[in-house]
Amino acid sequence: MALEVAAFATDRAERRAIRHAIASPSISLLVALDGAVLIGAATIERRRGSRRARLSSIAVAPSRAGTGLGRVLLEAAEAEALAHGCDALRLEVREDNGAGIRLYERSGYRRFETVPDYYEDGTTAWRYERPLAGGEGARPAPS
Repeated sequence: MALEVAAFATDRAERRAIRHAIASPSISLLVALDGAVLIGAATIERRRGSRRARLSSIAVAPSRAGTGLGRVLLEAAEAEALAHGCDALRLEVREDNGAGIRLYERSGYRRFETVPDYYEDGTTAWRYERPLAGGEGARPAPS
């Protein structure tokens, strides 16, 4: 919860949603630690019968912003989706999140839709997708 509060001004995951993610067989929660301190996390959702995963959250502690941790978490999320048989990863990002947009676009994600009034404060979401294996624009999985 502390990372959610530090990383996001709005649209934070609630405690029960985090507990659900930890226990769910269709959700992977990846964490980055500095010793015992949580400095980043990524949540990947999968649906039965779908080969497309969704990055529903990626959070980096403000003290680690700009260090490349977001890219490390994104690459780990892609590898996790591939490990579960997914061949594409989708995500949403706030249209005013310049750092996130740059990260996703530099990582080969392509915007395919905008969703007005997506976030609780009324901000539009930009939806992105990237093939993970064998598709156009795919890059090798991180090792």
